[in-house]
Amino acid sequence: MAPKLPDSVEGLRVAGNQSFRNGQFAEAATLYSRALRVLQAQGSSDPEEESVLYSNRAACHLKDGNCTDCIKDCTSALALAPFSMKPLLRRASAYEALEKYPLAYVDYMTVLQIDDSVLSALEGTNRMTRALMDSLGPEWRLKLPTIPLVPISAQKRWDSLPSESHRETAKSKSRETTAPQSGVPSAGDVERARVLKEEGNELVKKGNHKKAIEKYSESLSFSNLESATYSNRALCHLVLKQYREAVKDCTDALKLDGKNVKAFYRRAQAYKALKDYKSSCADLSSLLKIEPKNGPAQKLQHEVNQSLN
Repeated sequence: MAPKLPDSVEGLRVAGNQSFRNGQFAEAATLYSRALRVLQAQGSSDPEEESVLYSNRAACHLKDGNCTDCIKDCTSALALAPFSMKPLLRRASAYEALEKYPLAYVDYMTVLQIDDSVLSALEGTNRMTRALMDSLGPEWRLKLPTIPLVPISAQKRWDSLPSESHRETAKSKSRETTAPQSGVPSAGDVERARVLKEEGNELVKKGNHKKAIEKYSESLSFSNLESATYSNRALCHLVLKQYREAVKDCTDALKLDGKNVKAFYRRAQAYKALKDYKSSCADLSSLLKIEPKNGPAQKLQHEVNQSLN
């Protein structure tokens, strides 16, 4: 005989959480749905509780690969409790799975405004940046939906939703996987950073590398999530024979985009100038795995190997 189901909202939610932990996602979704029906039938307004139930059911849909219903439930949860972290992260994951990269980027960036140490959002933002650059080109930021401005009252707040994942802060870990993060840029800051980077690029074309470094540095003060800005500044350091600075910028660029070919090449050049031939060789090997027919890299590798021998 099947055990009798609880009839209270809290009882159903707790039972749903237990089913979720046991990996019974369809059963958990059914329990959350039943809890929602009970709550709505009572007619008592408890938006936080209702939001939690939608968010928890969304987690079940995500685990079962039902991204469309996950997005619907997360949107319902956020309508009841705006800027709740878990539904934002779940919706971002669902959008990403459906290759709706602009929408995923907006949700990940919204999470980072709330708490800039959430590792999954940092990694998601970096993945989306690369995907959007590939699909929409260098002007990709201009083609994004508006990123909502999170009010101060919602920042650094982690909602206590009773579901599967614990908080993924680990600031020290986030520093290992991305460039230094000094707060999350607003859409306006990101656009200002882009304009300054373009001004830096123009100065490089004119041969004014010293002034270009200033522009790139100013750009990074507005937003430090753009790998190319670091690798472009590294080029200027190389020209000015500031090799250690070039190595540092290339390293920061590669933390943001592990396939930044220019960063590998420029760091290899800087290491060669510093007579660190082994590190130079390692960077060129990494580069040639990404682009096996890269002529300048092959030539530099030949020169470095001669120096090693």
